[in-house]
Amino acid sequence: MHTFKKLSAYIILSCCILSSCTKKFEETNVDPNRIDQISPGTLLNPIIYNVSSFNMLRADDITFNLMQVALPFPSASGGVHRYDMSDNIGNGTWSTYYQWLGNVKEMYNASVVAQDVNYQGIALTLNAWIYANLTDCFGDVPMTEANSAEGQGILRPKFNTQKEVYTKILGDLDSANNLFNTSKTMLYGTEILYVNNVTKWKKFCNSLRLRLLLRVSNKAEMNAWAQLRSMVDNPTKYPVFTANTDAAILSLTGITPLASPWGRAVDFTSYRSVGKFFLDSLNVLNDPRRAKFATQAKNASGSTSIGYLGIPSGYAGSETQFNYIPSNVNVALVTAPMINIIMSYAEVQFVKAELEWHYGNAAAAKAAYESGTKAAIEQWGLTMASDYFTNNPNAAYDGTLPRIMLQKYYALFFTDYQQWFEYRRTGLPVMPVAAGMLNNQKIPVRFKYPLAVRNLNPDNYQQASAACGNDDINFKSWWAQ
Repeated sequence: MHTFKKLSAYIILSCCILSSCTKKFEETNVDPNRIDQISPGTLLNPIIYNVSSFNMLRADDITFNLMQVALPFPSASGGVHRYDMSDNIGNGTWSTYYQWLGNVKEMYNASVVAQDVNYQGIALTLNAWIYANLTDCFGDVPMTEANSAEGQGILRPKFNTQKEVYTKILGDLDSANNLFNTSKTMLYGTEILYVNNVTKWKKFCNSLRLRLLLRVSNKAEMNAWAQLRSMVDNPTKYPVFTANTDAAILSLTGITPLASPWGRAVDFTSYRSVGKFFLDSLNVLNDPRRAKFATQAKNASGSTSIGYLGIPSGYAGSETQFNYIPSNVNVALVTAPMINIIMSYAEVQFVKAELEWHYGNAAAAKAAYESGTKAAIEQWGLTMASDYFTNNPNAAYDGTLPRIMLQKYYALFFTDYQQWFEYRRTGLPVMPVAAGMLNNQKIPVRFKYPLAVRNLNPDNYQQASAACGNDDINFKSWWAQ
């Protein structure tokens, strides 16, 4: 064995010196069981599952509280639902998104090597999906130099402005739309989303572009309204979701790789109540989603159901002031089989409703509003009453943006941070104000940058911090200014 090691070392040294033997040495020393190039398809499922699972948990932890969907109970003071935002609340979002953005980058590079345009298009779509959420949570973020430590040795990446991020990802989505080849099957073929269906990936790409164009529609230089009009008017070139069956929604069976993100479903319901604000409008609408989203409240003794009644936002004092046991969130929402919403068909319809409202097309806006509402109800396996709009003036389209945004608020239920982002864009629905709320009774509009960023990338952090009011949680995003 000792002689063999010496001989092997000699051969290796000789081949390093004599370039003529290099090729033959490499050819004869290739491990046939080792993967030389990773397939882009092998990266797809982990990215989709892990990012969407994280988003679902953050919808519960952050969005539900900020948007008064579900609140800690009892809770006499403090908390995110009272707009008390800690300095480290965004740490997990930053680290998780950048971790999986690194995988998306690797997936894109592998798809380029494999000359697979469909996986290139998917990678660009996933990259836009994650970066949009990242910049909407923080503002300016590293993008151009992000995840470049290994290949380029960049340990302290520069930050890109939010305008730069949006310009890049919107352009990438347009490129992805042109890349998709619907006549070509996908190599991997076992995707947990849109199994071997390039057409649906293309629809997701364009639907996501609708979302992001609407997000920046307040900025004239982005020409978003005209682009939205062009996309909606040309479904052949820009196909988008046209039914709930198109939507980017994971059906979680409870079996790996589609297990519930909740280790224990009971944790979802422990020490909390549904917000009164959230339930009150559903009650006015006589909406069938109440039973899906919440349990019924009971009288103080717990002996009688009294309908759907949550707790008021930002209440002051002890919970003993309430003479009832409030509604709780429904544990079935996080018990497999269940759904995990990445982007819904209903959201696309509400984008269209706002587009038509913007252009003064009342009939088209009404049709999209009603279609979006119906889709939002049916995606939960429910049936909308035939007289939902005709028998209830509070449900009927009234030609106003607040009416559209109220139904969109419910359509975005459990969709990562989207309720929060859309509130910041429009100020709708108008949220309750109460004496027990902190931060001057204002909903925070961004996360502070993580402590690790401040410590490990101080110069670039200082520049980014100065651009957002010294890392102020109340500093508006570029698209909301």
